Amino acid sequence: MPTYDLGLEHVSLAFATKNIFTDVTQGVFEGDRIGIVGKNGDGKSTLLHLFKGTQEPDSGRVTMRNGLTFGMLDQRDPLDDNATVREAALEGREDYEWAAETKSREIVEALLGGISLDAKIGSLSGGQRRRADLARLLLKDWDILALDEPTNHLDVVTIHWLAEHLKNRWPSGQGALLLVTHDRWFLDEVCESMWEVHDGVIDPFEGGYSAYMLQRVERDRQADARETKRRNLARKELAWLTRGARARSTKQKFHVKAARELIADVPPVRNTLELKQMATSRLGKQVVDLIDVTQIFEHTQGEADIDAIDPDVAEMEASASRVDVVPAMYAEPQAHGSVEVAVDDLTDPRLVDAGVPEARQAAAQAEQDAQPQAQSQASQENSDETEAAEVTSTAQKVTVTGRKILDDVTWLIGPGDRFGIVGANGAGKSTLLKILDGTITPTAGHVNIGKTVKFAVLSQRLDELEKLGKYKIKEVLSRYKPSYIVDGKETTPGQMMERLGFESAQLMTPIKDLSGGQKRRMQLLLILLDEPNVLIMDEPGNDLDTDMLAVMEDLLDTWPGTLIVVSHDRYLLERVTDQQFALIGGKIRHLPGGVQDYLDMTEAIKNGKDPFADEKSGKNCKTRKNGDAGDSATTASSVGGAASSPSTGDSSSASTPKLTGKAFHDASKRVSAIERKLAKLEEQKADLEAQMAAHDPSDYEGLGKLNEQLQSVTDESESLEMEWMELSEQLE
Repeated sequence: MPTYDLGLEHVSLAFATKNIFTDVTQGVFEGDRIGIVGKNGDGKSTLLHLFKGTQEPDSGRVTMRNGLTFGMLDQRDPLDDNATVREAALEGREDYEWAAETKSREIVEALLGGISLDAKIGSLSGGQRRRADLARLLLKDWDILALDEPTNHLDVVTIHWLAEHLKNRWPSGQGALLLVTHDRWFLDEVCESMWEVHDGVIDPFEGGYSAYMLQRVERDRQADARETKRRNLARKELAWLTRGARARSTKQKFHVKAARELIADVPPVRNTLELKQMATSRLGKQVVDLIDVTQIFEHTQGEADIDAIDPDVAEMEASASRVDVVPAMYAEPQAHGSVEVAVDDLTDPRLVDAGVPEARQAAAQAEQDAQPQAQSQASQENSDETEAAEVTSTAQKVTVTGRKILDDVTWLIGPGDRFGIVGANGAGKSTLLKILDGTITPTAGHVNIGKTVKFAVLSQRLDELEKLGKYKIKEVLSRYKPSYIVDGKETTPGQMMERLGFESAQLMTPIKDLSGGQKRRMQLLLILLDEPNVLIMDEPGNDLDTDMLAVMEDLLDTWPGTLIVVSHDRYLLERVTDQQFALIGGKIRHLPGGVQDYLDMTEAIKNGKDPFADEKSGKNCKTRKNGDAGDSATTASSVGGAASSPSTGDSSSASTPKLTGKAFHDASKRVSAIERKLAKLEEQKADLEAQMAAHDPSDYEGLGKLNEQLQSVTDESESLEMEWMELSEQLE
């Protein structure tokens, strides 16, 4: 048995109704960077608690090298509500202490930027508490660091920073990392090996998430696994990984021949043309058009209704009003200004939704006046108040001044468009979604919604589902149609439920008894059963494990409507949408190269550069309809004055130029030559491996030479594989 720095030896553990681990022996060596995946409830977090010592095994033992330090980010933080951020997160460090050293300054500014160090922990939002706890952990030196869902509540920029921090936290071969997360991009970027926790065992895999998917599909194929649905989903995801952007990453170590054989009969993830045709027939040509839209929040601390404002925006503004606020690592560009609004009444929704205090008071008074009064005297007083309100709210022009969440934006969304939206916390993404579905009336401009549009919103909150808490799943499903057409086949609500990971035995389970992840999946199921044709999703990946994310993505692949997704999970965003946009500085900017374009913009801003300088020197460019509604995605590259040039096709064609003519012919010849060369290299590798197996094990010098030859052949093979994938992407 190997001697682990931290390990489990024949560990078994069972809870009341489930075996978590059965005779498991596994461990961590110095230098390991391990990602841990598995279904919710299969024991990922329990595994970390076993290592930490806060969970005792039923049998077996947990071993730890003497003097080893182990730090863990739990899903529940240990912070004292009555302590200040400085006391809890910085453990009393003064500003000069953490700011003097580059590493600690980066941690504090990245995670605590915009938060007052004098604020009480109990006054922070859930996301701020999470960042404070993560900062506390990262500011210390640990031999082994265990992180349980560290990307929760972090925006794309901070997630990217955290990935770079973890990759560079220790020198090569030192320290160790255990990472539990559903963020598949993060797993690929940070981890060098994977553990899959399932059915009471831990299966190890080499490489990051992409390599894990390849090995898992091959393992399932060879073992003739019973989980047919799960296997097919894995193969479909592997097809997307191999054909898409992740396959072009130099970090991936795909074996081209094996990958091509495994996905040979897997069709493209989505038939975009067919889905757009179906969507057009259901929606007509117009879906949602934002024309010259400006949204201002005239937010006065303590007066505006915080629930009516984007929570992220409210959080940022609340922090900004405090003293001793940490400067942010990345200062999100903000647009400020004023708009003059002509109104007949102070209850005009443009003023109310802009957070104008007088307008909100007038709206609240009007709502109160509209309620029937029990006594005639009260009715008379109410009438007098109404008359007074009418006198003071005659036709007038009101100037609204404050922060512009949207600044003169024109954005056209057509039938079948699948758009993803990214942005920093506080950029106003939730506000944008509310404007799209008509919940908020913009301060200026127009939102034109098609007559046939039927919205459905998957929000971060589960309020609608909580109202059904006392009903059983079967009772809730009985309210819907008996059958639906999904992917060309007739499907019952029960079958769709099973497709989303539920078992038929759960039909009698009350909604209130479901776990957080199960409620999220049930929320999606009920939305789809309502048959909307425009689906808006705000952080749909919350509470879902990687397998359930793949299930949801597979279901959305066949959904023939318009899809708008806001997410910090770049893997999910690029997986289910065809084009991505960033809400930054009050503008909606097209990202032809995907989320990486947004990160490049933020990096330029951090370095003191203006990535939008070209647009400011030229004319203000806006998106206009260019033919039918299906072209709206094509022309949207110049939305809000984006710096990128207009796209002429889908996102993949924008990020990877397609070859034509002689270039296409030459690339085709090169691909064929690479395939022939790879076949020869495979033969050489097999021959060298056979020689090494037959070689005298005591002849270290001879074995060393053979190993050098094998490594040389392997390196050449991997280089050719990457070239093959890049050329294949351009030839598609």
